[in-house]
Amino acid sequence: MVALSLVTGCALAWIPSAVHRPDRALGRPARAALSAAPARAGFGRMIEEVDQGTDFYKDRLCEEDECELPGADEFTVVILGDLHMDPRKLDDYAEGRDHILPVLQDAQQRGVGVGLVSLGDLGESKACEPPSAELFAGTSRCHQMAADYFGSFGVPYEVVGGNHDLEGIDEFGTDEENLEAFCRIHGKPTPHFVRQIADKTLLVGLTSTIFRKARYTSHEVSIDDAQLRWFAEFVASKPADEGWRVFVFTHAPPMGSGLRVLQENHVVNGCCWLNHSGGQNADPRTTRKFIEVVREHRCIKGWFSGHFHLSHDYEDSITFPGGNNRGSCVFAQVGCMTTRSTRDGKRHSRIVRGTEEGFEICTVNHKKGGEVRLDATITYDGESHESIVLAHPHEDYDHDLWFQAYTPASEDGCYISSPEGVLNADGSWDEKTVCWWHMADGAVLGVHDGMIIEYDATTLAPLGMVVSKDELAGRQVAVIDSALNPACEGAECNVVKEQALVLYDDDSEEVTVIQPNEDGSYWRKIVRNKMIRMKEKRREQAAAIYARDRFAEREDFDVVSSWGPYTSTVGTAKTTGVPGITAKAR
Repeated sequence: MVALSLVTGCALAWIPSAVHRPDRALGRPARAALSAAPARAGFGRMIEEVDQGTDFYKDRLCEEDECELPGADEFTVVILGDLHMDPRKLDDYAEGRDHILPVLQDAQQRGVGVGLVSLGDLGESKACEPPSAELFAGTSRCHQMAADYFGSFGVPYEVVGGNHDLEGIDEFGTDEENLEAFCRIHGKPTPHFVRQIADKTLLVGLTSTIFRKARYTSHEVSIDDAQLRWFAEFVASKPADEGWRVFVFTHAPPMGSGLRVLQENHVVNGCCWLNHSGGQNADPRTTRKFIEVVREHRCIKGWFSGHFHLSHDYEDSITFPGGNNRGSCVFAQVGCMTTRSTRDGKRHSRIVRGTEEGFEICTVNHKKGGEVRLDATITYDGESHESIVLAHPHEDYDHDLWFQAYTPASEDGCYISSPEGVLNADGSWDEKTVCWWHMADGAVLGVHDGMIIEYDATTLAPLGMVVSKDELAGRQVAVIDSALNPACEGAECNVVKEQALVLYDDDSEEVTVIQPNEDGSYWRKIVRNKMIRMKEKRREQAAAIYARDRFAEREDFDVVSSWGPYTSTVGTAKTTGVPGITAKAR
């Protein structure tokens, strides 16, 4: 077994070493080795008055050769976002570790509880070991490399699985086999974890357990029912009025967190949120369950997630609870350590430092030599158990909205209060149009970036694409009655009005009816299971090879696919042709 060298400043080296064990101590040196010192300053004053660099605890606890004993409530946790490790390109990981080691050592050497948490997506979803064409993500080799890397930080670590961590599709036949290897290699007795990092302070993590069995896109982060049930019961057993503080770690954030998401990627593909399409049973109630647990249990103080490959240089990379129906929880995005993985060129990791009085969230900027930046200070109100937040603006904050998906708000001036008839009679909608409305059945639809998007009715979080840019461009949009909806009065009006969303163009004879899904939602679940798509692609490639042999005298030919199940309003099956694709267009 091998691990990464701990020599600061050197190139990534491999030396024999043991890997993480879940029963390791919390990394606190013997308290007897530390000398007593005057009582510590208050938490709020502490973080405003001292340097936020790698001598944080040295400056705060020590004077000359004497150091104050830290309280049992003090802790430091380093959080790593999506790593996507590639065994051919390891320099960024060595540099990132060298930036983080002094932070951990500063805390560890002075008796502060320390830990490391990885948010998953540990390996690159590519063939990284030529000549093999096997994807590296999710393999035993991938997880062993990640375990050795985490072990080289010299502190206890925990890891949650992301949407790529069960992608060892050539090595393992089932999700269960892949998950067993993931847990075994990382020393995890269960897919979820719980670790007490300090007095009354718990770290809790949930792992994605579905890849091959994904009903829709395999990039959805799916928390199975057993973990979700355990999570709800566990936090219920740690009430805030008894002083408990819980920090949660998942690969993707829960719906309702308010974090910045990518409309051109995660929204249109339906994989922004935990259990975005309803989890293992496609039940949308499991999508909302996470934020409902947060609202109900004030012990949940922080929730950290990755998945979007975005940096911390956006104001909505951290969202706060005040007035937003998010309980007492602060949600924070965690960026990527490596240049290959980041979408915006920034290389970031997170630090959380805390006590019984509150905590702070910091950024480690790997492109600036490991500079540590204070992003937010959270102080607990002991009576109400609320979190009082102070955000710290920084010159690195990027106010460009290019990556931001629109989230409706009741007072944003974009609401169409009476969506009946033609909604864009004054002209076609384009990429600058922003508006939203309620359908009679309660569905929330809106226009942003030239698309029609569906939003969750309770949180107004984006769910997915209903109409794409190319289909909406130049067309009128109307909401019309689709059934006999006579005028009503009083109790008679309790019947839900039936409506249809239609698109048309005055210059053509085509009218498109936007049919809702069978579950009542409108957003299109277009991207399907990756395993199924790969098999379909192989069949198409085989058909192309066959066609070249069969029609050797022809230079051009088309290979198209026919899919089921078929979607139609007919009551009797008469044709399997897809107009314009496998059959002549009508």
